Amino acid sequence: MFKGIKSFFKSPQSIVGIIIALMFQVIFTLIWMTAYDGVNDRVDQMKIAVVNEDQGFGKSIVSGLKDRLPFELVNVSTEEGQIMLENREVQLMLSIPADFSQKLQTSGDKAMLNYTINGSNPAMVKNMMESVVAGVTESINKQTTEQGTSQLLLGLSMPAEQVEVIAKEITGKVESNVDTIHPVDGMNNQMVPMMLVLASFVGTMIMSMNLYQASLSIRSETSLWQRFGARSLINLTSSLLISLIGTSLVFVLGGQMEHGFIVFWMFQALFVATFLFFSQMFLALFGVAGMLFNIAMLSLQLVTSGALVPRFLLNDFYRSFGEVLPATYAVEGLMNLQFGGSIETANVYWLIGIGIISLIIGLVSELARNYRSVRVEMVS
Repeated sequence: MFKGIKSFFKSPQSIVGIIIALMFQVIFTLIWMTAYDGVNDRVDQMKIAVVNEDQGFGKSIVSGLKDRLPFELVNVSTEEGQIMLENREVQLMLSIPADFSQKLQTSGDKAMLNYTINGSNPAMVKNMMESVVAGVTESINKQTTEQGTSQLLLGLSMPAEQVEVIAKEITGKVESNVDTIHPVDGMNNQMVPMMLVLASFVGTMIMSMNLYQASLSIRSETSLWQRFGARSLINLTSSLLISLIGTSLVFVLGGQMEHGFIVFWMFQALFVATFLFFSQMFLALFGVAGMLFNIAMLSLQLVTSGALVPRFLLNDFYRSFGEVLPATYAVEGLMNLQFGGSIETANVYWLIGIGIISLIIGLVSELARNYRSVRVEMVS
């Protein structure tokens, strides 16, 4: 057995394997512990769009919510609120109808508050906003009582003889109506964006390492341009095949695809190709050591993509870093294509741009290495 252990440690691959396993622990722990530190303290970065069409008690509601809620309230029209909600610029839209005060004063009627949530968001946002809905409705019910029902109704010129009757009914008169745009059908669908990004990047990272080792083994019999062209063609064709399998499995297992199978497949093929060129860039720059950078990129992309925790809750460093990583745009695009919403071409352009830049950097690095090798051979 000792002879076998000694033989194993004579092989560089054994040492490299242990180092990579150790670096997974170090890199993931450092990045995840620092990226998610203070996330709960930044909930004030969340925004709620408020559409107030009631000029009576509605103004008092908005003023009271600003004092009680830790979120930023944005006064908008219905159209503006819908656009902001669609673009995930706000996490909830609260609408106070024009007849709210009238319903509040009418015996037997219920005053309704309308809430709209965008289901095409990380589960954390949806769960938090559902809690906010319950809390806001309860708070407003309490507010109607605390401000003095009698004084309020008399201030609205109601006959004094009706005040006592209505005052007894006012508590609990406020109810909520919650509408969800782009609803998510189950937790399995909720996790698809993170799952596809994770599976795609890990798979492309390992594939890139194997292609790099293969290119070293055929270096003597092929030119740099032959290897570059072959690898690029393999990347593009493989991305189509890999994404076809992934998209097909999601579809067969009941995954949502609001914009259709073909669009979903083509978008996944795009970010898989981008992941391939992106991960190969680090191998071209640093050789086998580039795998350590790919491990770091895997961890960084998982925490900054917005698949688990919304990006606006991260600190400035990680939020800014995520803007130049492909997984951010892969997750945003997947959420729109899977659950519904506008197809933002910006996500496509970013992925194409990152892929092209990665390809160019990788090619320049290989040209420089090839040039140095030729110079060394000429000198010797």
